[in-house]
Amino acid sequence: MSLYPRLDDLLELRHQAHTLGLPSHHLVSSTFAGLYASVFRGAGVNFEEVRQYREGDDIRYMDWKVTARTNEPHLKVFREERERSVVLCVDRGPHMGFGTRGTFKSVQAARAAALIGWAASRLNDRVGGMVFGDVEAGLQHFRPARGRRALWRLLRTLTEPAAAGDAPSDYLGGALRRATRGLPTGSLVFVIADLNREAIDLERVLGTLVQRNAVALIPVDDPADWEIPAMGVTTFTGTDGQLIEIDTDDPQARLIYRETWEERRKMLQAMAYRLNIILLPVRTDQEIHLTLIHDLEHRARSRAV
Repeated sequence: MSLYPRLDDLLELRHQAHTLGLPSHHLVSSTFAGLYASVFRGAGVNFEEVRQYREGDDIRYMDWKVTARTNEPHLKVFREERERSVVLCVDRGPHMGFGTRGTFKSVQAARAAALIGWAASRLNDRVGGMVFGDVEAGLQHFRPARGRRALWRLLRTLTEPAAAGDAPSDYLGGALRRATRGLPTGSLVFVIADLNREAIDLERVLGTLVQRNAVALIPVDDPADWEIPAMGVTTFTGTDGQLIEIDTDDPQARLIYRETWEERRKMLQAMAYRLNIILLPVRTDQEIHLTLIHDLEHRARSRAV
C-alpha cells in the first residue's frame, strides 16, 4: 500500500463515459461531472438586474426594497457565470500518512482532488489549488486557470513525497487565510483535509471565506479515527510530543475514544451548518468516486425538496 498515489492513476480519473465498462477503480463517469454540476454550478452567479415580478417567479429573489419603494413586486435577476474559479486546498501534513484499511489518507485526498478537478475542468471552470502541511515545501499555490495545466501541476505535487517533521499547528488556518486573499468573488473552495484534530480559529477563518465564496469541506477519515484496534497496552505519542500509554483492550477506553471522535464530528457538522458549508466526508476504506457520487446525489435531492 503506497503512501502516495501514482500520477498515472490520478490522470486516469479524467476519463468519462467510455470507461464505464471497466473495473470499479476506473469508474469516473459523466455521472459524477453531472452531479457536480447540479450541486455546484449555481454557486457562481452575478447580479444582473431588477425587474417586475412575473407569475411563477421564485419569491426567494424578491427585492423588497424596490418593491416597497414602487409599491409593485420586483425581483432580483442573476446570471450564472460561464466559468468560475475552483480552488482545491489539499492537506499534506504528516498525519495524512495514516491509514489502517484501504489506503492512506494522503492517497484518498489526492483522489478526491483529482475527481473534483477533472469534473470542474470538464465544465470549463478555472481550476487551481493550494497544497499545505509539507514542513519543507510550505504552502504551495497553483493559480486557477483554464485548461488542465494548473490541475496537472497540483496533482503531480500530490504524488511527490512530503518532508518528515512536525507541521505548524495552525497550517490549516494559514492556508485558508491565504485562500481568502485574491480569489475572485464566487469561487468554489474545496478543503480536503484531516479534520479530526483541533483547528485553531477554523470557524472564524471559514466564516470570512464564505462571505464571498462557496466552500465545501471534505474530511478524510480512517476507521481507526473512531474505532481504535485492540492491540493490548500500547504507547502513543501525543500532539505535544509526550508518550501516552493506553490499554486498547479496555472496553471503557474504547468507548471514550469513539465518543470523543463523535463529539468532534458533531461540532464540525454544527459549524458547517451555521456557515452554510457543504460537508462531504470520505473514508480510506471506501471507493472514493462512489462515496462522492452518493453524497452529491443526496445533496441534489435535498436541494430539490
